[in-house]
Amino acid sequence: MSELPKAWRPDLLDHVQAVIREDIARGRYFGAVIKVARGGKVGLETAIGDEGGAGTKPLAMDSVFSIFSATKAITNILVFRAIERGQLMLTTKVSEVIKEFSGGIRERITVYDLLTHASGLPSVFTPKQGMNIDQLPLIIEAICENVHAVCEPQERVDYSPLANHALLGEMVRRIDPKGRRYRDIVQQDLFDPLKMMSSAIGRPDRLKPRHVVPVFGANAPTQHPSSRVPGINGAFEDPDAEMPWVGAVCSVPDLFRFAEMLRLNGELDGARVLSPAILKLATRNLTGEKPNELYKVVANRAGWRPYPAYMGLGFAIRGPGIHHAIYGTLCSPETFGNYGAGSVLFWVDPVREITFAFLSAGIMSQAQNIERFQRLCDIVTSAAL
Repeated sequence: MSELPKAWRPDLLDHVQAVIREDIARGRYFGAVIKVARGGKVGLETAIGDEGGAGTKPLAMDSVFSIFSATKAITNILVFRAIERGQLMLTTKVSEVIKEFSGGIRERITVYDLLTHASGLPSVFTPKQGMNIDQLPLIIEAICENVHAVCEPQERVDYSPLANHALLGEMVRRIDPKGRRYRDIVQQDLFDPLKMMSSAIGRPDRLKPRHVVPVFGANAPTQHPSSRVPGINGAFEDPDAEMPWVGAVCSVPDLFRFAEMLRLNGELDGARVLSPAILKLATRNLTGEKPNELYKVVANRAGWRPYPAYMGLGFAIRGPGIHHAIYGTLCSPETFGNYGAGSVLFWVDPVREITFAFLSAGIMSQAQNIERFQRLCDIVTSAAL
């Protein structure tokens, strides 16, 4: 097969920006930063709008955002690295590493079950109502005490907002030969090699001037309190917060570098982070046609037909179906990536060699966010010649 040309249609890339501006003018969100490339050739890179609406600080390419559940992608990479080094296996039971995660069905849950969001654990946003979420040891303790399986592993797909990746992050920490904290493993093994200089676990003081403080609407499913920073969502401004499921901050250029590393089979600018072998498995649909039970509720409320989860190892896969799809309906079925809380999306289309990174200010509801991205991503894919 001859190599695809890496050309873009400028008119459609301009249209992407126009659609974003129209959405902002309608009050759907405050602003966005976007970077799109094909085969490494950048087609679109721009910041549009403001941090909190007209009259607030304009967004810039180096604006730093809380990336919410896209943090899970970072934790996934650490798990993959541990598997490559023989420190974990996909078949390792959680209870073998976290001994206190014991009792009943839970003792049969494996790393594979956590990564595919088919662990049998319920979709909880907090393990204990009213608790602070900034300290990983306390979260693990609360999960072990309060979060129990509701079905056998692999019986159904229940997207896990918190528990699965809190457990995975803790497993990575406990098996680390150097005895490092989760946040330090991320920094030293991922952010530093990839030169992601505007990324961190927690929101460090050095990034505070560029941090876009999240603004949640009234429909937010939960609060995110910290033991150190006041406010119902103080954990997102806490320099020491350690939340492997939701606690990273990142800029669009950094998120783009992360996604490009995935597109290039685990290596970027000479830094080898992962092997192609594990990425090949991680980007396959491993959940068949099972629906995502959490998003089935979203679909039903919006009047949509529920659709398959199409989960790989931690990555959401586009899949072949025609239905509401956050990556759009025109990208290749092999497209994979991650998203976060009504504002964050990155994806890679390995067939068309498209890399997409997008962070926005102002948190949209789940259904509105899916439709927002479906429209934008279809335009981007159409722009690739």
